[in-house]
Amino acid sequence: MEKKVKEKNELWEWTKALLIAFAIAAIIRYFLFTPIAVDGESMMPTLENGDRMIVNKIGYKIGEPKRFDIVVFHAPEKKNYIKRVIGLPGETLEYKNDQLYINGEPIDEPYLDAYKSQITEGTLTEDFSLNDIDASLKDNVIPEGFVFVMGDNRRYSKDSRHIGLVDQKEIIGNTSLIFWPFSDIKIVK
Repeated sequence: MEKKVKEKNELWEWTKALLIAFAIAAIIRYFLFTPIAVDGESMMPTLENGDRMIVNKIGYKIGEPKRFDIVVFHAPEKKNYIKRVIGLPGETLEYKNDQLYINGEPIDEPYLDAYKSQITEGTLTEDFSLNDIDASLKDNVIPEGFVFVMGDNRRYSKDSRHIGLVDQKEIIGNTSLIFWPFSDIKIVK
């Protein structure tokens, strides 16, 4: 009799431990971090199709997106997109001759240097200004609460040039850690 009671207590303890573990895992995934798979080639060469990454969901709850952060957001097509933040609220943005200008000042994009050197014809990023994207923007300025995002593979990226500015409320989080495939584990910038 005592052996049966001991077995029931042990089974109950294991059940409790598993339930607690599942609850903790669910809380971590829902509120803190979640995995995501890169779908497509819009962030090449920085990210490859099929890369698996960890999304930090708490970073923007306590802070704001920064220029060149790689973010995951809800896109209008009911999909999640992975893109790079290029323009921030209160800024003007323009590309001329493959050069990014923020508030009229040239800004380096070092993550594109290797890719640009491989281009034999034309430019990686065509010329445009915010008014070309959205003529209703007052003074060609990104409004508060929005960011301008682009893929690193500028010729083949559906980004703010096509879908418009991204509401910061739609940003799930930022990502920089590739965890799969194992041979490509790294922090990207």
